[in-house]
Amino acid sequence: MIRSVRNPKVQELRALQRLPKRRREKGAFVVEGSRLAEEALMSGWQVREAIYTEGASEASPELVRALVARGHADLVSEAVMKAASDTQTPQGVLVEVEWRQLPLVSHPSLVLILDGISDPGNLGTLLRSAAAADCDAVLLAPGCADAFAPKVLRSGMGAHFRQPIQTLEWPNISRFLKEHKLALYLAQSWEGQPFDKADLTQPFALIVGSEASGVSEAAKALDPQPIQIPMPGRMESLNAAIAGSILLFEAVRQRNKKSA
Repeated sequence: MIRSVRNPKVQELRALQRLPKRRREKGAFVVEGSRLAEEALMSGWQVREAIYTEGASEASPELVRALVARGHADLVSEAVMKAASDTQTPQGVLVEVEWRQLPLVSHPSLVLILDGISDPGNLGTLLRSAAAADCDAVLLAPGCADAFAPKVLRSGMGAHFRQPIQTLEWPNISRFLKEHKLALYLAQSWEGQPFDKADLTQPFALIVGSEASGVSEAAKALDPQPIQIPMPGRMESLNAAIAGSILLFEAVRQRNKKSA
């Protein structure tokens, strides 16, 4: 059992949790808890290292056996797990996963572009919704949070292992849109046509911007068509994650209706 928080393996897991630069350098990230660890294994992502507590071994014996069978899984004390964890109440399992780029489909028809979504919870929720709506890609424009930060991973609830995600500069996003001949919509408050009147059955990309600062000038320069979610309660706006999720599933609804 590892009992020291100064153990090199524990120190490395802590660094991967806390430092985006270290994640980029090593090409790896850390998931916490049995559910995300199971998602990583079931999705076929490569597990490099793992630590677990006796409590996790009792609560999730099959998971722990699977991690041990892959090698590099070590039992640690509760104190060590707490020191390595990013949460106040650790779930007893930390797994280092090798990052890989999920491939894009040849002809994407539903793409989500996130513009300056810096809140990790919102970003994770949008990734989860995109995966649930079977988005072909999520493109992260400048100003977004690190998609593989601990809170984003927890909010994503396993979406990272299924959803193609790419971080791109705006010129590259523009080229992507032109290459795939995608219509472009922009989620706006109180501007544009109602979302249920827009044609979301055609191949398109949707830009969702930050609640705090709105969309960037670079996004506006692409000349997107604004669409809005009518709000009879006259609130100023919706949470970015909620608005993006509603619009994605309006596309799902329209497409299901068209194919019925």
